[in-house]
Order: sequence, then structure tokens, then C-alpha cells
Amino acid sequence: MFIHMFAFRLKPGVTEAQQDRMIREIGALRDHIPSVLESYVGKNISPRGQGYVIGGIMKFESQAMLESYNSHPVHQALLKWLLPLIDPIEVDFPV
Repeated sequence: MFIHMFAFRLKPGVTEAQQDRMIREIGALRDHIPSVLESYVGKNISPRGQGYVIGGIMKFESQAMLESYNSHPVHQALLKWLLPLIDPIEVDFPV
């Protein structure tokens, strides 16, 4: 199994509506990309969050499935909208 963790700092001017859309659309990826086994995303509530506002994890069967997710057209389409709004960090690891 592989875990994909991510967290976003937001660029200036990002609205609550845009944040809600981020969470909604990232959460919906599991319905469109079969390699996503589990997915959890939400707003950070930690006082130690270092400015990261949204975070999440996804679970994949293998590294190959994680890589297929990264290149999937639905994921790529979301990134076109999302990347101008965020400063992301990602961590992927086997479990």
C-alpha cells in the first residue's frame, strides 16, 4: 500500500467558496479515478499547522497505482484550476 499526503497553503485572495470547492473536488476524485482506494480531505484545525489550511490523504494499492493517479486526466484537469491558488506540499510513502 502507498499513502499520498498533501497540504496546501493558500495564495492571497482565495475565498471560502474556493476552499470549499477544493475540498469537494478533491474528495470526488475517488469517484472518478479507480486507483484511489480511500481519500480524506478537509480544513486543518491544528494550531501547529504552519499556515497549511487544507490537507488530506489518499491510499493506493501500489506505487504504480499512485503514479497512474498522478497522470490521470481528471486529476490533471483539477490541477489546472487548483495550482494557481495554492502552495502545496506532498509526501508519498509505502505502508
